[in-house]
Amino acid sequence: MKKEKVIVICGPTASGKTALSIELAKKINGEIVSCDSMQIYKDMNIGTAKPSIEEMQGIKHYMIDIISPDERYSVADYKKQAKEAIKEIISKGKVPIVVGGTGLYVDSLIYEINYPEIEFDEKYREDLEKRLKEEGLNILYEEAKKIDEEAIKKISPNDKKRILRILEIYHATGKNKTEQEKESRKNKPEFDYKVFALNMERSKLYDRINKRVDIMIENGLIEEVENIYKKYNKFPTAMQGLRI
Repeated sequence: MKKEKVIVICGPTASGKTALSIELAKKINGEIVSCDSMQIYKDMNIGTAKPSIEEMQGIKHYMIDIISPDERYSVADYKKQAKEAIKEIISKGKVPIVVGGTGLYVDSLIYEINYPEIEFDEKYREDLEKRLKEEGLNILYEEAKKIDEEAIKKISPNDKKRILRILEIYHATGKNKTEQEKESRKNKPEFDYKVFALNMERSKLYDRINKRVDIMIENGLIEEVENIYKKYNKFPTAMQGLRI
């Protein structure tokens, strides 16, 4: 049976994914499925570089503004809903264009990886946060390295979120992230994904990122964060996008 084609545009922050995807969608009768782990949250607009209605230029976008910042959201949740969006686009005779910079979300789709639904252990997370303050992130990094040497190669020693994630996955399942990915990659992808990765000279990219941050500040990023803190009481995963 012939699989439906799905275009995937990925790349680093500020590499031009949004503008390219919208222009492409206009030319090939496409609709866009966001693959950004922070643009899914309502009220987080400036800090996540969420495209405005004007920027969308009439192109329908899925997986944006779908949950509140005080809700927990997993890769498994994303994969399920993104697939539903892809099928809806195909049913309308249009071309799905998956766009984003969250590698975990992209991988879950194109490699058909089934990340387990891990029950969040509040006590274990509190213990990790306590150790983080007392022992430092480097100790936890080395511990994660012993658990999953393959995964840690792709992670910066300063990436608190992903280091803790490796430890939490192992604590909850007894298997490391790499082992689970290898097992689930045996499943064949449901769609024929055509992946395009944007690249740019590093100095130019950094310059674009710096300019983007300046524009975010000018457009009210600080006020946006203050308003979100006033409106919501907890942020299970949302504020990780702003490293808060």
